[in-house]
Amino acid sequence: MYNSSMNQYVGQKVTPKNFIPKLINRLRTILLEFLLLLLKLVGFIPIHSLRKIIYILSGINMPFDSNIYMGANFFNPSGITIGHDSLIGTNSFLDGRAPLTIGNHSSLASEVMIYNDEHDINSPDFGNSFGAVTIKDYVFIGPRAIILPSITIGRGAIIAAGAVVTKDVPDFEVWGGIPAKKISDRKLTNPQYKLGRPMLFQ
Repeated sequence: MYNSSMNQYVGQKVTPKNFIPKLINRLRTILLEFLLLLLKLVGFIPIHSLRKIIYILSGINMPFDSNIYMGANFFNPSGITIGHDSLIGTNSFLDGRAPLTIGNHSSLASEVMIYNDEHDINSPDFGNSFGAVTIKDYVFIGPRAIILPSITIGRGAIIAAGAVVTKDVPDFEVWGGIPAKKISDRKLTNPQYKLGRPMLFQ
């Protein structure tokens, strides 16, 4: 599993003292990168159930009644949890380097990108800054929206297409723009719908 300790030796000069830890860190990183390559290839299998089994075996915590459409990409699948009856759209990107939690009956449209790690641009070593992302139940995120680290998207919230979310979104609000801001309130405040089965061969 990827965590911030894997960056501990990055950029350090090799010494007899840190040679073994740096070697172990490098090997772990290469193995994770190979796993991500395999998962990228798995994303092109046009059968939901087969992809789902492989994703679960790779460490993604998801029930069998949720679905990830073709072309999805991941960082650290073991950090990703998906609730019941949720859909992840085509060519989406899910980052599990810090915890990523997606609730029940939530829908992410095509090419949504969720990041929970970013570079600290003021750090002398351009280091990483991790922050968990939580998406609650009955959320809809429109195509090509970007969710940045340390964000919570509240129950029933709507994120417009192309939005860049840089701060928490309260329950049942509609947000859009760059950076995303509140547009309106969602009139449906007691959702009980189910998203149903996904399109076959997608």
